[in-house]
Amino acid sequence: MKRRDFLKNTTAGVVIPYLVNGMQVKAMAGTPLMNAMSRYMNDDRVLVLIQLNGGNDGLNTVVPFDQYAAYQAARTNIAIPQNKVLRLNGTEQTGLHPALSGLQQLYNAGKLGIVQSVGYPKPNFSHFRAADIWMTASDSDKVLNTGWAGRYLDTVFPQFPQQYPSAAMPDPLAIQVGSVVTTALQGPAFSMGLAISNPANFYNLIEGKTDVDVNSRWGEQMDYLETMSLKTDEYAAVIKQAAMKVTKQGDKYPAAGKNSLADQLKIVARMIGGGLKTKIYMVNMGSFDTHAKQTDTMDTTTGSHAQLLTKLSEAITAFMDDLDYLKVGDRVMGMTFSEFGRRIKSNASGGTDHGAAAPMFYFGNQVKAGVAGHSPVLPATASVNDNIDMQHDFRSVYATVLQQWFYLDAADVQRVLGGVHPLLPIV
Repeated sequence: MKRRDFLKNTTAGVVIPYLVNGMQVKAMAGTPLMNAMSRYMNDDRVLVLIQLNGGNDGLNTVVPFDQYAAYQAARTNIAIPQNKVLRLNGTEQTGLHPALSGLQQLYNAGKLGIVQSVGYPKPNFSHFRAADIWMTASDSDKVLNTGWAGRYLDTVFPQFPQQYPSAAMPDPLAIQVGSVVTTALQGPAFSMGLAISNPANFYNLIEGKTDVDVNSRWGEQMDYLETMSLKTDEYAAVIKQAAMKVTKQGDKYPAAGKNSLADQLKIVARMIGGGLKTKIYMVNMGSFDTHAKQTDTMDTTTGSHAQLLTKLSEAITAFMDDLDYLKVGDRVMGMTFSEFGRRIKSNASGGTDHGAAAPMFYFGNQVKAGVAGHSPVLPATASVNDNIDMQHDFRSVYATVLQQWFYLDAADVQRVLGGVHPLLPIV
């Protein structure tokens, strides 16, 4: 079996099951193109991706003031009362769910923005396939075996594993916190990222409570696995070294274990604050598949969806505060995404069914705050089949991040994303 075929047909969790006990590894880094490397490494910008698993209901998250009558008519059993919607400075069209007070403050401070009605042509309503489309940046009728972020990292670091880690780039190119394996970081033959399965294992590592077992390596292609094992050990050491440099963090985080997203982002902030040169971090939050009982019947501002949005808002605001406390806030841009939105009309179970386009949040000290696009146009009488029309292709968001945040050349952006996509005014 050829090495490339072996990697292609074997999941990363099987190829390299652990960095340390319980800490999954998906792969690491590569070697740079020299001309791009100087610019790339002299700028230390970081991207943090927050995946909202399950398909977040965009209409109850970002409420259309200027379409409120149609919104309320379509969602009589779950609509947020107009007087409870949080207002945003500079716009009379758009407001936020009352659970998002922290995001409202970030928006009004110029540190958060919204991209309206993000999607893609011919949307797919399967969780698995829709998530795959977002991860790979493929057309809905095409299947790709590589992720958009993996292709980007491979463009800048095209050879792996021969020359990395090195003095110029001693750290993982990408880190995912959380046990859900993503294809977004998949390169042409291997994943370009490293995964920490859960926060507890991260703290075990830096506190020296667990060791890398060099005798536990296994599988076919032992020469390749041994090479990867050695690099895995090296990355464990640099992660620990960076984490140990941070002895105190911001105090806005909820108590450990109360908010899983906040727990993940606290680790990300610690690694950034500790000086890791890692370019992309990915975290995730689940339970957004709200088919039933999305809100409480007596108070639509409360319920399961409100609880999720509260945790999202708490986590992002604590993370932003921590980044500034650690004096690395200007380096970081973050954004949320979900595999799809929900239908315009709510269902009889007090929930919403799989839909198409939905808003995305982006945040950071260096973003251009505001609302990109207009409120989704809603029919006066919505049917159960009505969806929000796409205003922005999600690949335009990716293209903007790659070209204007990471300074990737336009031609390379086109190659990474498989086409030309208009840039958005968000950076």
